[in-house]
Amino acid sequence: MTRMSQNAFDTDILIAGSGPVGLVLACALAHHGIDFRIIEQRHAPKPHSRANNLWARPQELLAGIGIRDALAEKAYSITSVSTMINGQPVDPVEIADVDSPYGKVLYSGQDIIEKTLTAQIEAHGGRVERGRRLVSFVQDADGVTATIAAAPDDEEDAAHVESDGPVETLRCRYLVGADGGDSLVRSLLGLDFEPEKLPNCMNRQVDAKLSWRRSTDFDQLWFFYYPKGFCGVLPVWGGYHRLFFLADDTGIPDRDPTLEEMQAIAREVTEDETLTLTDPIWLTHSRFQHGVAAHYARDRVFLVGDAGHRTLPIGGQGMNAGLHDAVGLAWRLAMVLQEQAMPPLLDSYDQERGGEHRALDDRQAKGFHNSVYRGRVKDAAIDVAAKLLPSIGTLLQGTDDLQQLSVAYPESPLSDDHLRGLGDVLHRRAPHAGDRAPDCKLVTAEGASTTLFAQITNPDGISWGWSLLAFDGRRAEALSALEAAIAAAEDWKWIRPRLVLGAALPASANIVSLSDLDDTAHAAYGLSGKPALILIRPDGHIAFRGPADRPDLLKAYCQRNFGAAR
Repeated sequence: MTRMSQNAFDTDILIAGSGPVGLVLACALAHHGIDFRIIEQRHAPKPHSRANNLWARPQELLAGIGIRDALAEKAYSITSVSTMINGQPVDPVEIADVDSPYGKVLYSGQDIIEKTLTAQIEAHGGRVERGRRLVSFVQDADGVTATIAAAPDDEEDAAHVESDGPVETLRCRYLVGADGGDSLVRSLLGLDFEPEKLPNCMNRQVDAKLSWRRSTDFDQLWFFYYPKGFCGVLPVWGGYHRLFFLADDTGIPDRDPTLEEMQAIAREVTEDETLTLTDPIWLTHSRFQHGVAAHYARDRVFLVGDAGHRTLPIGGQGMNAGLHDAVGLAWRLAMVLQEQAMPPLLDSYDQERGGEHRALDDRQAKGFHNSVYRGRVKDAAIDVAAKLLPSIGTLLQGTDDLQQLSVAYPESPLSDDHLRGLGDVLHRRAPHAGDRAPDCKLVTAEGASTTLFAQITNPDGISWGWSLLAFDGRRAEALSALEAAIAAAEDWKWIRPRLVLGAALPASANIVSLSDLDDTAHAAYGLSGKPALILIRPDGHIAFRGPADRPDLLKAYCQRNFGAAR
């Protein structure tokens, strides 16, 4: 399905920046068969772990482009979170107990993640062009002309430093800024924003070997809320733990802490005088600010990850949100470049992801203030709440969905729902257009157990294929309408039809048939007794819901977003 670039272009996509989000974007484009170049001003990866965790929903997205398992090989699997509030234990949160095949949170290290992703790119024949920086770009109706140059060695601010090295003018169809919080791309687009700074608060952090009276197994997290702030104890790949302390900065020197200072505060907060830290690999301190760009795209230039936002250190949500950006942008670009999509499809990226980043920013700010800016009154309320709410530990961090499974786009121009009504109200948990499509158990025509994800996550090599689920509503008489509806969409060859049969019907000879006699899938989608059509996007979100006897609605959706059948 690869479409060769015309001679007028040096590449289809230029990616500026090779942090985890830029690298995932490159992996996704490679998976979709799209030509790209990725440049990075740093001459070598940073050695520190920095962002280091992958939640369930981002893992699902990474699985969809074939790179999740490679990352999991060098990561610890976390199943539970223990929380102490002013010395009082709260019921542990079994964080892996969610509706996803990837409920166990992966904890690794950003340096390990970047090396693994770079290897994936090289396995597809690509490479990261290190020591190269974006200088400027100009857009026109057909593409982007970018100027890139050599970057000074070992310069943190290389993107803003003049260089006497060779300059290259590069012509691409689209440019993506993955160049971090100080994004030059964002600045040149006129999308800079003034971040809100959080006063009187500092983070001090160490990655080191840990010994204490609690478990040192790498399968859980600890959070401690103490009078002056908030502490986390997290695993880091290679046998290390990270201890961070977000706290009032009164009396704390504005410099990187020493190992002795970190051990002293760790003993005080954890109430464990045996706690010992050795072999540190990173000691650092930082202050915080947050904000979001007004837009994540302008014409042919897009922002992903930190290039569009500054996030607070609440559960590693920032990097994980950026992975949604990368995967969601890649399949859109692939469809447009292969002339299988109309402009609204690509335009929807800004509305979806920009809106989600603004919502995340609000949640993080709330969680941060609950965790750090507390005082006597709020602490008293927390002490009461801790006795009543088992999930107080996650609620304090601004959301009860750290796993990001509730990310949804109900207002997206790609979300079209024709099943809302009285019957739909009765199924309050039923997913609507824009929601993540839930996984569920099914049975193949051969009688083998399978899952819905196994059927819709790129099962046949059509990299950005959409999936059409035709539910019979557990009614045998609905089969003919389902077949007619599937026929209405057959002109778009990359739409993969799947019959989901709750009635005991023989498998179709021409359409993949999945049995749901135990009502597992129908119940998950709120479709028991309701024959319906569900169209699922490449990123696993529901795009369209409609009645089985209205194939015209499905066809209109396809024409509007994909254009005339080709």
